[in-house]
Formats: sequence, C-alpha cells, structure tokens
Amino acid sequence: MTILMILVLLVAGLAVFIATRPDEFRVERSTLIQAPAEGVFAKVNDFRQWPQWSPWAKRDPAMQVAYAGAEQGVGATQRWAGNKEVGKGSATIIDSVPAERVAIQLEFIEPFQASNIAEFRFQPEAGGTRVSWSMSGRNGFMGKAMGLIFNMDKMVGGDFDKGLASLKALAEAG
Repeated sequence: MTILMILVLLVAGLAVFIATRPDEFRVERSTLIQAPAEGVFAKVNDFRQWPQWSPWAKRDPAMQVAYAGAEQGVGATQRWAGNKEVGKGSATIIDSVPAERVAIQLEFIEPFQASNIAEFRFQPEAGGTRVSWSMSGRNGFMGKAMGLIFNMDKMVGGDFDKGLASLKALAEAG
C-alpha cells in the first residue's frame, strides 16, 4: 500500500508540475539577406514559391500540396500531406503587408493536432533585409508534457534556420 501511495503522489506531483509550465510558446530565428525586401517578401507571400526554399519540401519531395484561395497574400492557402516528418495540415495567409510582414495561420492535423501562428517580418538593414521567422501558439496539458521531453525551440528552430538559409541563397542568387 505504501508503494502505491508513493506512486500516486509522484504522478500527482508530476501532473501539478506539468500544469505550471508556460501556456504559450514562441520560436524565432532571423538572418540578414543581401536582397531587397520586396523580392524576399514575394517568395514568402506566395505558397507556390515555398518548394524552392522550405525545409519541409526537402524532407519529403513526394509531399502532396494543394493550393486554394488567393494566389498570394491574404486568403492564399496551402494544404499538405506527406511522410511522418512533415505530416498533414494547412497554412493560410491571414495578414500581408508588402515588404514588411506575412502572418500565417497554421493548422496541423498529423502527426499531432495544433493551431499556431507563423510570422515573417522584413526589415531593411545594412544594404539588405533582416528576415525574422517566428511561430507561436498555446500549450495544452499534453503540449506542456511533451515540452519536458522535446525542446520546441531546438526542433522547430533548426528547421527555421535551414529554411532561412535556403531563402537567403535563393533571394541572393537573383
């Protein structure tokens, strides 16, 4: 009975600890691209250009992608279904300010369900453009628990670094 009581207390303590973890998360990376903001913005504001630089397109070249809504900017949507690394979901541009900002509503379906906001910001800097890519969202209890095992900043941040490096190479090549 004592072992059972200790086990119950440990599980309850872990549940309380998980519940106290942050309700929100944010991951952000940036890079300086030696190209005008307008050109870099155009590559982000049009989902049809994402296969040229997206880190997920490289992870699953056979990924199925469908486009809907506007061709670019507010209302443009892409839906994807791929291998276990890229999963299944959709992205819709919800705000677009030329050469300044693109905000995207992300809906992940597989391998887990989540709803997050991604944002790209474009700032003139040192003869080029500082591009910042962020993702933010809310953590439910399971998200908080997974955060004890998986570091969201390292997992997603690494992909953002790869994507920004590809975007930089593409934009700087002309």
